[in-house]
Amino acid sequence: MTKTVKREARRPDITLPELRTYEGRELEPDGDYDGLRFEDLDLSGTDGAGATFLDCGMYRCGLDEARLGRARLLDSVLDGIRGVGTRLEGAELRDVELRDARLGGTQMHGARLNRVVVRGGKIDFLNLRQAKLTDVTFEGCVLAEPDFGGASLERVAFQDCVLRRAELHQAKLKDVDLRGAAELDIATGLDRLAGAVISPTQLMELAPAFAARIGVRVEG
Repeated sequence: MTKTVKREARRPDITLPELRTYEGRELEPDGDYDGLRFEDLDLSGTDGAGATFLDCGMYRCGLDEARLGRARLLDSVLDGIRGVGTRLEGAELRDVELRDARLGGTQMHGARLNRVVVRGGKIDFLNLRQAKLTDVTFEGCVLAEPDFGGASLERVAFQDCVLRRAELHQAKLKDVDLRGAAELDIATGLDRLAGAVISPTQLMELAPAFAARIGVRVEG
């Protein structure tokens, strides 16, 4: 029998240049931001749709209701950002580290994530419907009720993180590693776990849900 070799998620390799401090008060649609440091700014409600961020660092910034649809974040670090209702639909994140974020209701449907690490923090009600995730690692974070409906996940790993009430309806998984999840709770889409690897302990925890899915009654 041929042993299946699981491919691991590749991580971003980010080395930021010496950054210049961003002097503006808000973002601009289709703006071009290169080598800038955004620090302790309140960018709530700002409109940066279609903007490009290259070799940027964003530290402890507020992004409540910020409009960043179709934005491109490349070779950048986002550390300690916070926001409710941040809009990143159709955005592209490539070679990005997201550290200790506190986000709620973030809209990332149709987004493309490639070589991204999400480390620490808590993200509630993350909307990743129809998104494409390739080489993405969730590490030491809490994801409460994330929606991966219709999304494509390839080489995605969950390490020492909480995945609570996750929606996987019509999601496509390939080389997805769930074994390191400290908590694994699937709300819908158990049948979409083909293409993922889980631990024996997780299998036992999910057994009642699997049984209910196929109509099996378990009685003592």
